[in-house]
Amino acid sequence: MLKKIIFIAFYILLFGCVKESKKVAPDSKLKKYLDLSNSDSISLDERRIYIEKIKEIVFSRDNDSLNRSNYFKLANRYFNINDVDNYGKISRKILAISTNNRDSVNIAKSYIYLADFYNKTSQPDSSYKSYFEAEKIYKATGNLSILPEIHLNKAIIQHNNSDFIGSEQSAINALKYLRNLKNDELNYEAYNILGVIYNDLNDFKKSIEYHQRALKFAETNILLKNDNYVAVTLNNIGVVYQNSNDHETALEYFLKAYKDKTLKEKKVILYAMLKDNIAYSNLNLQNFVNLPKDFNDALQIRENLNITPGIIINKLHLSEYYALKKNLGLSIKFAQDAYNLAKSNNLARDQMNSLKQLASVDNLNLKLYTDEYLSISDSLQLAERKNTNKFARIEYETEELTLEKDKLVEQRKTLIYIGLAIILVAVLVFVIRFQAAKNRELLFVQEQQKANEEIYQLMLNQQNKIEEVRQLEKKRIAQELHDGILGKLFGTRMNLGVLNNRNDENANNDRVIFIDELQTLEQEIREISHDLSSEKTAVFNNFVIMVTSFIETQKTICKAAVTFSVDPLIEWNSVDNLAKINLYRILQEAFQNINKYANAKNVSVQFKKADEEIQLSIHDDGAGFVYTKKKKGIGLINMNSRITSLRGSMEIETQPGNGTQLKFRLPLV
Repeated sequence: MLKKIIFIAFYILLFGCVKESKKVAPDSKLKKYLDLSNSDSISLDERRIYIEKIKEIVFSRDNDSLNRSNYFKLANRYFNINDVDNYGKISRKILAISTNNRDSVNIAKSYIYLADFYNKTSQPDSSYKSYFEAEKIYKATGNLSILPEIHLNKAIIQHNNSDFIGSEQSAINALKYLRNLKNDELNYEAYNILGVIYNDLNDFKKSIEYHQRALKFAETNILLKNDNYVAVTLNNIGVVYQNSNDHETALEYFLKAYKDKTLKEKKVILYAMLKDNIAYSNLNLQNFVNLPKDFNDALQIRENLNITPGIIINKLHLSEYYALKKNLGLSIKFAQDAYNLAKSNNLARDQMNSLKQLASVDNLNLKLYTDEYLSISDSLQLAERKNTNKFARIEYETEELTLEKDKLVEQRKTLIYIGLAIILVAVLVFVIRFQAAKNRELLFVQEQQKANEEIYQLMLNQQNKIEEVRQLEKKRIAQELHDGILGKLFGTRMNLGVLNNRNDENANNDRVIFIDELQTLEQEIREISHDLSSEKTAVFNNFVIMVTSFIETQKTICKAAVTFSVDPLIEWNSVDNLAKINLYRILQEAFQNINKYANAKNVSVQFKKADEEIQLSIHDDGAGFVYTKKKKGIGLINMNSRITSLRGSMEIETQPGNGTQLKFRLPLV
């Protein structure tokens, strides 16, 4: 179990570094947020705020190559604050937008990001598949420099799922590509992985060989050396010797690694591992000088760091120590603690190691431990058999899916051609039907124009009749003035002239009579003047008379109280008759809608002149409606058609429960 922990720790050291994209430089604001969101000097919450600002900027921009590089930077920032969910979401987003633009470089890169996400979320199958998809694209585009890293990542996934043969092949493939690349770090990693694989396969000689090759790179490469990889590799070699029961040689390598005084500060996990390994080799060599102190020191570090696999190993080693010291109580306790911890974390191999140790120190429950050990072993072997060549199957199935996808593409092309033919036929049918509809519409317009002409003729006839009545009325008033009032005035004037020559009491009485007569004539003149004024109002304009008559009719039909006003500044005689007809029809249509749907209490109609235009406003306090969601009825369409045909405009203001206001603007110029 220890060897796998060393391998995982190495993987974290190599791949857990901060991600960063090194492409196109963003603008100043975005660059500022990118820098701040990656700063270790501010809190994670503050960094998250800046990341959200980056997201807002990036999401608002076009899907071009520059912005796609910004998407990668955004994903990196989520990765760096360990926000795995958002890292995965952005990675999927990048894959989608890159696929839409057929951007093969960024498609491959997004698969690498998704592989990291799946690895972080313990989805090895999906992670491996993503690496394989990226590998295919890089091979197709001739970008071979990234392939060694992809193969090494595949090797790690295969190893961690006990596919040692597949892992070996992937690591060797990485070395093949590395022959033409000078990359000490990746060469070191490939040899180290092979060393770990052969250790798992109990081929200790080969394991030592590959670890020694890795050691040469660690000792000669400044970056690897400064990052304590010499100590990492010495520890790994020591583990191989420890597994082969050569504890003296193992102890030599552990002590060489332990001489690195920077480990306690820089690589505390490795430091604790070495402490435990040194103590365990000393235990097997019967050297108890620093025991159990070294075990306890290592255990305390691992418990502080919550390194579960390391804690289990430590406790099993302490169990072995106390068993040798004949303290079976403590030995059983540490073994039982290790078993409980392994079981609660679903670590099957650690459970087996703990049960094996318990069986060796607790004879009373030997059968119980043995049965459970065998049960777990059988389950583990079955799972490993299922995992055998699993990743090879993934590659095969992915290739099959690709071939199937190509077939589907061909089928889709055929369907597209058929679909285009159907669409073409449908378009022809539509054009024919549309043309027929246009012809019907034209016929309707012609009929409407004819109806308007008839209405106009009726209005003219009505106007002529009104004019005839007015002329008759004027003639009657003239006769009244001439035959009635003027005669009476003449008679009264003559009589008053005669009375001027008389000054008796009878003359005064007669004057009073004639003065009363003048007052009577004054009243008659006033009545005639009133009649003339009424006539002027009545015949002010035929259109106003028509509208007024219509409103009066609506007052008897409509449940609402109707108010009506006309701006006297409007010179209706200068308004085109067709415009008047359309305004009248609009008013009719509006009241038809009000009577049908509005359920209003008050309706207001107003004609007003403003800014060289006539403004017609029709307002009700009824039910109203959601105009944007409502299908426009024929009434609204007709009203809009009428006003726009006159180069005017129509506005609707309405809300459910707040009534409706229709505004029509008719230019006079």
